[in-house]
Amino acid sequence: MNYIDEFLNYLQVIRKHSKNTIINYQNDLLEFKRIIKKDLLLVEKEDINEYLNYLYSIQMKKTTISRKLSSLRTFYDYLLKKEIIDINYFHQFKNPRKDNSLPKFVCDDDIDKMFNIPDTRRPLGQRNLLIIRMLYATGLRVSELVNIKIKDIKLNDRTIKILGKGNKERIVVFGINTYNDLLNYLKDGYIKLNIKNSEYLFLNKDGYKLSDRYVRRIIDDIIVKASIDMHISPHMLRHTFATQMLNNGADLVSVKELLGHESLNTTSIYTHVTDEKIRQVYDKTHPRAN
Repeated sequence: MNYIDEFLNYLQVIRKHSKNTIINYQNDLLEFKRIIKKDLLLVEKEDINEYLNYLYSIQMKKTTISRKLSSLRTFYDYLLKKEIIDINYFHQFKNPRKDNSLPKFVCDDDIDKMFNIPDTRRPLGQRNLLIIRMLYATGLRVSELVNIKIKDIKLNDRTIKILGKGNKERIVVFGINTYNDLLNYLKDGYIKLNIKNSEYLFLNKDGYKLSDRYVRRIIDDIIVKASIDMHISPHMLRHTFATQMLNNGADLVSVKELLGHESLNTTSIYTHVTDEKIRQVYDKTHPRAN
């Protein structure tokens, strides 16, 4: 086993990272090696400069560059701790400054249009409506949604135990509309789809657990049928959940817990959206605002 394989094994066994996260680390390391064309143990500052110049030359997003730098910084910290190298040059390079872009969210009219598309007389329609409803009503990540197991749901309490990032558990709450859609699916569509006796909630027509990508395809199809003129991702529904919670009086700490964020700083980006709404209301309603 070489040092890259050892590092990836460390991420899986010790850090408990998800499969997708480990694949991203692996891809970042192999890309870096391909660009600098040398052994990763022999990296110098000039190699990192070359790598960054390449990323900027292809107009890569700053958020992606930051993630790649973070991956490589973590990798070389691991090598440093193992005393395989003497210095981690990546600590001398800062992540690019983030653009001041606010999270996008879906308006109420478009949400209603999406809810009206699935044919709830059919198992797949019941499933698809529940997918949209649950993403919108709970703020779940799509990776968390597809991994919901039947045993994690408490119908009477209207709660679901979620295994989030870093294998951290949290409890999310859902409302009466989601409860009704969930009950309808469990009594009918789920029984018809669950031909493999699966433990998971969301299944495809062959009885297997849905993938993240398949959920995105479902949402894309609903957007087209609803004639909505914008791209809506599962994460936008998560943004919408957080924004509406804060707009309607929820405190930041509660929203942080519901979203499964590590830090309040991550959740606080949504306050900028609500602050902007407050400013617009002020400008529109105060007689001497303008």
